[in-house]
Order: sequence, then C-alpha cells, then structure tokens
Amino acid sequence: MDLIALGSAQMGAVEPKERLRQLAAHSNSIEVDASIPIKRYYRSGMEMVRMAQVYMQEGNSPSAYILYLKFITLFVEKIPKHPEYKLAPADLKQQNKTKLLEVMPVAEQLKVKLLEKYTREYNQFLEAKRIEKEREEKRQLEQQKQKAKAAARVVPPEPSAPPMTSSMLVDSDMLDRVLYPNDFPTDLNRSTGTGLLLPDTKPFPKPSFDRTLKPSPTSVVAGNLRSVIVPTNTMAKFLQLAARNTASNVETCGILAGRLAHNQLLISHVIVPKQKGTSDSCTTMNEEDIFNYQDQKDLITLGWIHTHPSQTAFLSSVDLHTHCSYQMMLEEAIAIVCSPKYQETGFFCLTPTYGLDYISQCRLTGFHPHPKDPPLFMEALHIVLEDKASVEVVDLR
Repeated sequence: MDLIALGSAQMGAVEPKERLRQLAAHSNSIEVDASIPIKRYYRSGMEMVRMAQVYMQEGNSPSAYILYLKFITLFVEKIPKHPEYKLAPADLKQQNKTKLLEVMPVAEQLKVKLLEKYTREYNQFLEAKRIEKEREEKRQLEQQKQKAKAAARVVPPEPSAPPMTSSMLVDSDMLDRVLYPNDFPTDLNRSTGTGLLLPDTKPFPKPSFDRTLKPSPTSVVAGNLRSVIVPTNTMAKFLQLAARNTASNVETCGILAGRLAHNQLLISHVIVPKQKGTSDSCTTMNEEDIFNYQDQKDLITLGWIHTHPSQTAFLSSVDLHTHCSYQMMLEEAIAIVCSPKYQETGFFCLTPTYGLDYISQCRLTGFHPHPKDPPLFMEALHIVLEDKASVEVVDLR
C-alpha cells in the first residue's frame, strides 16, 4: 500500500522521521535513461518545479516536497550519468543550476514544517492512545467491582421438601404413559438429544453478496494515478487541423499540454510543432519552439496526439518508443491516436507492470517486432472526458 496516499489520521501512527524518510524514498524513484534526449530531462525538471509550486499553493505540502526532492535528486545525482551530459547546452545547465539554488532552501524549509506537522500529529495519536488505554482500564476495573459485588450477595437457603403424603403418591401405571422428550423423533436441525433447540445452537444464515461487485481494473491499475482531464472537443479540433495531411495519407502529431489543479491534470492546449510526416510516422522538429511556448503559458507536458490516416487506432512499435519517453517523465502521460478512416479514437499508455520497463530497455529503432503477450500498452483508465472544458490548438508549423 502507498503510505503517502493515506490520510493524516492513519499516518499519525507513524513516527515523524519515518514519514519524512518515506517521502524522500519517493524522490529516488526517477532514473536516467540514456535513450531519452538530455534536453527532455531539463525540460521535465522545470515542469516538476511548476507542479510543486501548484501543490504549494493548494496546501499539499507532502506532494510539493516529493517533487522538489525529485528535482534535486535528478539534477544533482542522476543527470551527470547521462551520456549527453557533457554535450548539453551551457544555457540549459546554467538555467538548471539557478533553479537548483532556488529550490534547495525551499525544500529545506518544507522539511522543517513537515517535521513539525508530523510531530504534532504523532503526539495527538499518542495522547489519543493514552486516553483510550485509561478508559479501557477504568472499564475493566468497573467490571471487576461488579463481579465482586455479585459474588458477595447472600443466597437464601432453599426450602426443605414437605413430607410425602398418601395423596401425593403416583400410580405406577400413569408413569408408563408419560411421554419424555426422547420419545419424539429428533429434528435434524437440532444439536441435542433432548429435541430442544438451544438459543446458542441456531445456525447463522450465510452472508449474501453480489458477486458482480468485484474491484474493477480501474481501481487496480489507475488507483495511484492522477486523472487526466481531456476536453471532448480535443480530437475534433486536432483532426480539423490535420485534415490536409490526412487527405494526403500523412500523419500529423501534436503535444498535449496543460496544468495541474486540485491533483488533476487538465489538457488545455494541443501544440503542433514543425514536423515531417509519412503514412506511418511523424517526427517533430524545432522542439525549442514548443518549450518556449510552454514557458510563456506556464504549461506542462501531458502526452501527445497523432493521426493514423489509413490505419486503426493503436500504438505501433515506433509509437511505443515515442510514448515511453513521455511516460517516464510523467507516469500519467497519455497517447491519443485518431483514426478518421475507421472513426476510432484510442487513449493509450504503456502497461506499468511490463510495457514501460520492456520498452525502456529495448534499443531497437524503426519499426520492429515486439512481443504481444503480456501486452505492452493498454487503454488509459485514468482519463476523464469533459464536455465543459475546451482546448486551444496552436499551430507552430
């Protein structure tokens, strides 16, 4: 069970320093993958800080602390191991260094505040346990007193039986005609030879339950993921922009961007960069244009969207590798595939228990075979289509 997701009342039973240690353990979960361009890591780092700031504004200090620590861990300990580290642009490194100097004292202040908060909750837990123990001891003492009083009561002697008289004598022939309990057939549901049903032997009815109320896959697979809110008009707007390419059997792709609010990720923009497309592939160009636009609008990357002009909606081997880099940066990242020919739309992600790990270790490029069992990708169960939300499509081509 994810202890960080538990409420304060439950976590109050955990020692304060242990709770902080658990938060720190979450920050070490990120690893550097050599196949992901180093610029993507620097980009993702800035988005971590943006999300942490939102959590701070919303009063979610633990989640903010985890992201700040993850940012520090990534760029102090992990990023130097990337093979492109020495080749990274100097301006990116300087920007990152400046941000580290800002984040480190903020994270330290958060640590102090969280330790104080956890200490208060832990002390409240101990006090509640003390009061509960005192009440239990008092209850047991009262029970002992009651038992002692009951034992001390004087029981009056039973009156002696009166002497038998002739009128009280019973004819032996009458005794033979008396029916005793054992003279009756014993009920199969009864547990004694007397034929009497004792109160404590009555069988309890079996509990009834609806076997259809089993945990759904959503609760298992998507239970720890934040919801991604997808405006319902996203696909229609994107397909309208991609119509010319679709008519020419050329794929079109775009970046899904948005914001974090109340622990939900809302897609607000589809950014279409300069690109080269074929009938079964699409390659983005000038990623700096995307980054600059996202900086101006304070947006974070939530995944990507692309068309399959002549195929159904699925993730090809190339698509799997493309999406892997998004999902490694943000575990909730989704891939939307639009198939206008077959009127299909797929909302996909790599399977967290197998697909993400397998694709991240696959070093083949271009179209190549992958095993189909167990599945490498699945329908994204953590998306929510929202009619009232709207998306803006930005064409940078």
